[in-house]
Amino acid sequence: MDLGIGGKRALVCASSKGLGLGCAEALAAAGVDLVMNARGAEALEASAEAIRKEYGVTVTTVACDVTTPEGQAEVLKAAEGVEILVTNAGGPPPGKWSDWEREDFIKALDANMLTPIAFMKALLPGMIDKGWGRVVNITSQSVRAPIGVLGLSNSARTGLTGYVAGTSRQVAPFGVAINNLLPGIHDTDRAVALDGGASRAENMTPEAVRARREASIPARRYGTRQEFGAACAFLCSQHAGFIIGQNLLVDGGATNLTM
Repeated sequence: MDLGIGGKRALVCASSKGLGLGCAEALAAAGVDLVMNARGAEALEASAEAIRKEYGVTVTTVACDVTTPEGQAEVLKAAEGVEILVTNAGGPPPGKWSDWEREDFIKALDANMLTPIAFMKALLPGMIDKGWGRVVNITSQSVRAPIGVLGLSNSARTGLTGYVAGTSRQVAPFGVAINNLLPGIHDTDRAVALDGGASRAENMTPEAVRARREASIPARRYGTRQEFGAACAFLCSQHAGFIIGQNLLVDGGATNLTM
């Protein structure tokens, strides 16, 4: 399918690896020029160079911490005028309700709610002026069905979801579509970290933890960054203009919901 977005520009946050990289690769395959961001300069540039060679698109890299005002300003300068925004940030650490203090919630809110909001606030006016834009926020399956050990993520990402629900309907008349992608467990560093935590807590091998988790997923496996990226690219495409303010689960059926 021709996604109809060749020649457009996209900012993809946290895109040196994992789900963000999957999104960047899928957009590049559709002919989209990229602004890629991550904290680690070496991994970011390696991923960007691989995309340049594979897809022949222009890739600008900005290595910084986007939870800081300075980092946000640097990224937004490079991304001025983009038609597509993909927000993404690593999830806060797992734990127990009694572990978290106010500063832990502030960090989670900064990374997983307030930074995506800041980027939308800065870039939506340009999309509105052009009469076309796409925003995809990578959140989590936990906004539909909370995960106990991910209380920080549950809180911050659900807050972002509420913001998107209202904002998406305000900008839709101007040709701008905002939606959220809700990943379940995918074969990324985040999965390794979560499995490792469960392994230590339950005195199991990481392999046993993964096998148990895979058995709980109807698809009986972890997702891949490529299939997640394809879902993102579709929501960024010309074909997704009538999809507004939705939360698309990409979790192999793991979230047990009727609707």
